[in-house]
Amino acid sequence: MISQPSRHCTVELQALPSRIGQVRRIVSAQLRYWHLDLLIDRASLGVTELLTNVHLHAQPDKTCTVEMELLLDRLTVSVHDHDPRLPELRAPDPTATSGRGLAMVAALADSWGVRPNGDSGKVVWFVLPAPSPAPAAPVPALTPYEKALEAPTRTLAVDERRTRHAPARSAVAG
Repeated sequence: MISQPSRHCTVELQALPSRIGQVRRIVSAQLRYWHLDLLIDRASLGVTELLTNVHLHAQPDKTCTVEMELLLDRLTVSVHDHDPRLPELRAPDPTATSGRGLAMVAALADSWGVRPNGDSGKVVWFVLPAPSPAPAAPVPALTPYEKALEAPTRTLAVDERRTRHAPARSAVAG
């Protein structure tokens, strides 16, 4: 049984530096909406790295699509661009000032990969584990006083024979 339906979000853009910041804000807002605040930093960083790669390397254009899909306990984030060349993960070079994007994505994700998308380019993706919704907090045990307050109220019958009544006084003075 599926306890949570699939959720999906797609954003099309030109991978320009000004747009990358906008997409980061969109990713953050969408994850907040899905109550996945714990994934915002990692998903935003991964999207930033993939979009930066599109900006720096993709040919013939910088048009791309960012897609996020939440299915059960997995968030998959992918970037599709029109360049058929597949990126390669480089060995770490401590003196390099660039080329660490895919290594960062690999470090932050449970899994990642790249696949050709026919004649229309490629898709680079990564997966993050999504936390399960928090179970309802257990109801704390009631104190004896609280239990007494919640007990049904009992109506006591009054025995008329045991009740003393003062003799009725006449309102008329004699």
